[in-house]
Amino acid sequence: MSASAYTGMNPAELANIAGSQEDHWWYRGMRAILRRVMSRYVLGKATSRVLEAGCGTGFDSYWLGRQYGWNIVPVDRERTALQHVCSLKLPNPVQADVRVLPFREDSFDLVLSLDVLVHISRGEEIKCLREFFRVTKPGGILLLRAAAFEVLRSRHSEFVNEKQRFTSARLTRTAIQTGFRVLYCTYANSLLFPIALAKFRLWEPLMRKPAATGIGQVPDWLNRLLYLPLAMEAKWIGAGLRLPLGQSIFLVGQKRAGAAG
Repeated sequence: MSASAYTGMNPAELANIAGSQEDHWWYRGMRAILRRVMSRYVLGKATSRVLEAGCGTGFDSYWLGRQYGWNIVPVDRERTALQHVCSLKLPNPVQADVRVLPFREDSFDLVLSLDVLVHISRGEEIKCLREFFRVTKPGGILLLRAAAFEVLRSRHSEFVNEKQRFTSARLTRTAIQTGFRVLYCTYANSLLFPIALAKFRLWEPLMRKPAATGIGQVPDWLNRLLYLPLAMEAKWIGAGLRLPLGQSIFLVGQKRAGAAG
């Protein structure tokens, strides 16, 4: 991506994430949902090689490798991100632009991209998905997660250099346009949606505070309490339900067997 199209995540936020990603309620909840989605659409398939396109700190690659024994290639453009990746001793990190991936066609059984497209200027995301399609093997799976609804933009969004948000319809259209067959798409982090809307559209404008991270230390009791709605949603999503509204979107696509990269 050109510098004008993609500035990456604020390095200060990468440090915040690295310090919170293992235990923070949001990250734990997203992993619980991700696990349920994969149980329906990924596990049981041949998964010898996996790409995480835009790996950030690398913790998800680390977690997935330990959970499933996958050979994962974590890719990120930002040197600061790869420093965190290397601290986890992941074996094969690659510094690369997710819009111009340095891999041959049909290289991966599974391509993951979690909360990366939001850091790309609107319209540029199609270039990323074309690359994801190119490097996915025929019959292979694409699994995307993206932040939902422009109305939920916040001080945190500004702090992390977020450039856009999606609706499930727009993300689905883009996946189809680039050649994927969409197997499943749902919103997530739905039960806390009203609280988020009130916070971001009423409280934050009223307080007029500058952009800041949304990741912070919370008391253990609150951390456990906030995790519960996501754990409940993980069970619903694991049962195949599609939630009609939420703060995040999960999309599963498949490259049709016989499709050319």
